[in-house]
Amino acid sequence: MSQRRVYIITAGVILSLFLAAMEGTVVATAMPSIVAQLGGLSIYSWVFSIYMLASTTTVPIYGKISDLLGRKKVYTFSMVLFLVGSVLCGLANSMEALIIFRAIQGLGAGGIIPMALTVIGEIFDVEKRAKMQGLISGVWGLSSIIGPLIGGFLVDQISWHWVFYINLIPGVLAILFVWLAWVDQ
Repeated sequence: MSQRRVYIITAGVILSLFLAAMEGTVVATAMPSIVAQLGGLSIYSWVFSIYMLASTTTVPIYGKISDLLGRKKVYTFSMVLFLVGSVLCGLANSMEALIIFRAIQGLGAGGIIPMALTVIGEIFDVEKRAKMQGLISGVWGLSSIIGPLIGGFLVDQISWHWVFYINLIPGVLAILFVWLAWVDQ
């Protein structure tokens, strides 16, 4: 695989990982506005819990399925599921619907995280993997700083719905980067 393709795949994987990592902090900033509009103060903690529960429990499942079907297909499926969940979350008209849609989004995120690490492990040799793991760790740190800023800006300037819609363009780009550059799978 050419170095250019490796960089394009890496950009797509890191972009998708950034979206999955940032989602929790962006939503946390928007929750007061979401609760004000949708109600459901007594169940709002489920918005966070269901996302984490769905993403965490599906990690080993995605790992096994990717061994059987291939990393590229499973990565693409999980990204599409994450983006469908994002759109549905933005369209939610009740707290119950938002919780269900966050579960769908979390099911997608559960594939993004292990696939990102697996893809990096497959396309880089041992010497470069450590550097890439450092970069991935930096993505998590950056998302925890930028997420609340983006969430606050979107809620103040547009609406809470855009906290979820903001994932669409970078998510589609991430899918295209990986799908088009990774010809070996």
